[in-house]
Amino acid sequence: MDLPFAENYKIKMVEPIYRSTREERENWIDQAHYNLFNLKSDQVFVDLLTDSGTGAMSDRQWAALMTGDESYAGSSSYFHLKEKVKEIFGFDYFLPVHQGRAAENVLFSVLVKAGQLVPGNSHFDTTKGHIEFRKATAVDCTIDEAFDTNGMHPFKGNIDISKLKAVLNEHPKEQVPMIIVTLTCNSSGGQPVSMANLREIRQVADQYQIPVIFDSARFAENAWFIQSREPGYQDRSIREIVSEMYQYADGMTMSSKKDGIVNIGGILAMRSKAWYEQASVYNILFEGFVTYGGMAGRDMNALAVGLDEVTSGVYLENRIRQVHYLGNKLIDMGIPVQKPLGGHAVFVDAKRFLSRVSKEEFVAQTLAIELYLEAGVRGVEVGTLLADRDPQTKENRYPKLEFLRLAIPRRTYTNNHMDVVAAGLKNIFDRRDSIARGFQIVEEAPIMRHFTVKLEPINDQ
Repeated sequence: MDLPFAENYKIKMVEPIYRSTREERENWIDQAHYNLFNLKSDQVFVDLLTDSGTGAMSDRQWAALMTGDESYAGSSSYFHLKEKVKEIFGFDYFLPVHQGRAAENVLFSVLVKAGQLVPGNSHFDTTKGHIEFRKATAVDCTIDEAFDTNGMHPFKGNIDISKLKAVLNEHPKEQVPMIIVTLTCNSSGGQPVSMANLREIRQVADQYQIPVIFDSARFAENAWFIQSREPGYQDRSIREIVSEMYQYADGMTMSSKKDGIVNIGGILAMRSKAWYEQASVYNILFEGFVTYGGMAGRDMNALAVGLDEVTSGVYLENRIRQVHYLGNKLIDMGIPVQKPLGGHAVFVDAKRFLSRVSKEEFVAQTLAIELYLEAGVRGVEVGTLLADRDPQTKENRYPKLEFLRLAIPRRTYTNNHMDVVAAGLKNIFDRRDSIARGFQIVEEAPIMRHFTVKLEPINDQ
């Protein structure tokens, strides 16, 4: 018989996790004001809130930590990471930052002004937050196929070129500081962008003289999907595919806590020396000196190794197989998810799952709370809470997609844990018709409210 697939690593250290009772979880979620971000980590059995900074580092990365150079200026760890950024992405100018939103803060401080428009593919929360904080507008140009969760388009992260051109035709180039492409596109369900689409975006950008920035948090997973789904790339290595991808970009922001496989850190890189000189001022102001930028030398060393490992096809096969293991179990159970499955998370279609809960009562958050109560599993809402209020009307924005995102940390859980997640969702799915009411907001911040919002259940009494 054929040998089954097995991960090409073994476990060297384990961390205990507490298996709570439902009574305990009911008390804890009430104390947390029904915001899963407010839970303590030891109140969670399987934590799928995010794959950001929650993965397990390799022995090579831990070894690299021990040789970190903690010099304030001119650290050898900085130059090691700078060389790796040039080798993999091709950018001459590089600034380390403490995470992805810091890279956005520094770059957008240089480029984004009030009244401008930033088109892209379903901007994620921090990206949109930094744009709107500067009184600019994020314009979603994602292809319509992304919003059909049953559709099997292989690259639902693609930008619709006609939508993009419409924005650029309607506004002078001075009003559009950049085009942002998120790889993979988190808000549309962890969906990849094709090489053909990246190439076409570059052509349009050149035509209109607009720079292109890649949000690169999951760049390697995007390359894996190009390799596995796009004709002509099956025989190309991940490194070769990444190299071509970044030929079409003028710069990149990156939360290294995802595909860098580290617990903290970020990258801002670009081709323009002028951008670099301006960004350096903000980096020193917000992050730290240009050769550490909010990162310890040991973390820069670990990140350099992580970039090597993530561009290995063997690593990516392990990673994506586990995501698809959970996703396919849910599909077999009849549970609606975004198809085809993405690379870092399974996105459960909350609208189709809890059809009796109205959009005004935060359907995806309702499902997330139900899963925590059922199985001690913490996911995250990617829906109306995350979409925030319209800056002008102050009304809730209701996105086309309401997801419960189950983001899987890298090299952290076994498939037995994925079985617990699946069983918990199946139990809720079997009683979904009994869930008709959701939640209402008690207190919220004026921007990026989902991190700190306080909720209460809506009762029929």
